[in-house]
Amino acid sequence: MSTPYSAKIIDGNALAAQTRATVAQRTAALQARGLTPGLAVLLVGDNPASQVYVRNKVKACTDAGLHSVLERYPSTLSEAELLQRIEGLNKDPAIHGILVQLPLPAHIDAHKVIEAISPAKDVDGFHVASAGALMVGQPGFWPCTPYGCMKMLESIGYDLRGKHAVVIGRSNIVGKPMALMLLQQNATVTLCHSATADLKAMTLQADVIVAAVGKRNVLTADMVKPGAVVIDVGMNRNDEGKLCGDVDFAGVRLVAGYITPVPGGVGPMTIAMLLVNTLEAAERDAAARGLT
Repeated sequence: MSTPYSAKIIDGNALAAQTRATVAQRTAALQARGLTPGLAVLLVGDNPASQVYVRNKVKACTDAGLHSVLERYPSTLSEAELLQRIEGLNKDPAIHGILVQLPLPAHIDAHKVIEAISPAKDVDGFHVASAGALMVGQPGFWPCTPYGCMKMLESIGYDLRGKHAVVIGRSNIVGKPMALMLLQQNATVTLCHSATADLKAMTLQADVIVAAVGKRNVLTADMVKPGAVVIDVGMNRNDEGKLCGDVDFAGVRLVAGYITPVPGGVGPMTIAMLLVNTLEAAERDAAARGLT
């Protein structure tokens, strides 16, 4: 059966490149006033995926003209030692953003580590102060992945006012902040999760669907309203070992109006928004120092 839709692809690589170019321009302007934005990335242990993510983040920083410091520690590092290092970075005027790559080894309390980061340097947007600022609509740092998703919707000129957005996944890193950001743009938001009784009934009503559970094929073509915008946050491997998302891309693209691919969708935007947050932290620091 033919369908009137073949989804337009929202190209995360292209949008991320534009974003990084803007960051590079604003970074050069800051440097002309005597301040270089600095990001410290802390990696504990030897998780292979984390090593790839960290390398990509550091490279993106360097390419955009930011000062980047990568600190690698063995998995035997104690929680106290990590907290002590974060305290040192909080006081370092050359560092504007601190990122501790998750997951951490089991003996380290990730929540305690995140809360040790100064909210002024919380460029991941995971601190309780950042979450609270998002909740009440005050300035703060938005988590990079949902922030990137919002920029993707903005890039296609999508007006969320009055639209029904369904978010699948309720994590503190993506699902919950995503719902709040959509709400700020006057969408009507439904937040679905593992205990949702009838996911398909929810998604069939949606104008926008954000899939963020880390589970292959959680969203299939029969669950999508024709013309809906589908944002795929998932990062999984298929049976052949290839990277794929939470969405059955081949099927859903025949029904949706817009769709993000995996890879080349949300992933590059997540890193781009980390650069934006680090730059904004540095710009706030410059204003506080009277360097404007």
